[in-house]
Amino acid sequence: MTALLLEGERDVLDLNGVADEGVGFQATSGATGFGLPSTAAQWLEGAGDGARYRGRRVLPRDLDIPLDIVGETRTHLGSLVSRLARVVSEDCNLVLVDEQGVRWSTPVVWTGGGEIDLDGATDVQTVISFRAPDPYFTASTVSTQRVTGDPGTAAFLSSISSMPLAASQAIGSIQFDNLGDVPAYPVWEIYGPGRDLTVTSPTGETLRWTGTLTAGEKLVIDTRAATVKDGKGANRYTFVDTAPRFWSIPPGVSTATVRFLDTTAASRIVCSWRPRRWMVI
Repeated sequence: MTALLLEGERDVLDLNGVADEGVGFQATSGATGFGLPSTAAQWLEGAGDGARYRGRRVLPRDLDIPLDIVGETRTHLGSLVSRLARVVSEDCNLVLVDEQGVRWSTPVVWTGGGEIDLDGATDVQTVISFRAPDPYFTASTVSTQRVTGDPGTAAFLSSISSMPLAASQAIGSIQFDNLGDVPAYPVWEIYGPGRDLTVTSPTGETLRWTGTLTAGEKLVIDTRAATVKDGKGANRYTFVDTAPRFWSIPPGVSTATVRFLDTTAASRIVCSWRPRRWMVI
């Protein structure tokens, strides 16, 4: 990584500040929790020998970050310590910036630590403990694929396919390129007119919405939150077909299927997702 930041609601702490500027905050060696998170495996034990693996659940990520805090004066050091206390006492995000400049973040909650070890008039050391409820690091960049509804000029996916999205030809493929290590949850934005939307995952899971959108109407399907709302925030979940699968996008390149009926040139579908990773270096 090229940078490590602790972002609060009103302040951002650069945890490589001492190395860059000679004063500020510096994450030192001995940090833990940046590797693979812990998991809880599920086993089925019968009367015979051994057990059968039934799956796993990824647990929250626990992190310990040793910090060296260096001020220009004793007063400046006191202000730095106060900044740290204010940031960790609120909701905050731990952000890692990789060599390509992509920001990978995870929300963290302060769970302990913070004892001060005085080391001279303008230098103190401490260790802050955090828990990340989401064990993955999520990219700040949003990957997007767009489906348009103009059968005369716009391609179904202009960079991938020449199949238009029209009332007589409303079925086609959409290609994903998930650069993360784990599945990513897409957000679908559907703009009317059109009806009866079906999106089928690369592995055959189906999510179908049987309602109708008029011209100018918008539908937002957030697969991670499993919510279906219109452009004004009203709940439109009642039109979701039985046994819906709010499927995710697997890592790597994959292809899904989209169907949307009775579209016009104004119709379009935008699918966006944020890659996620186990670790960032």
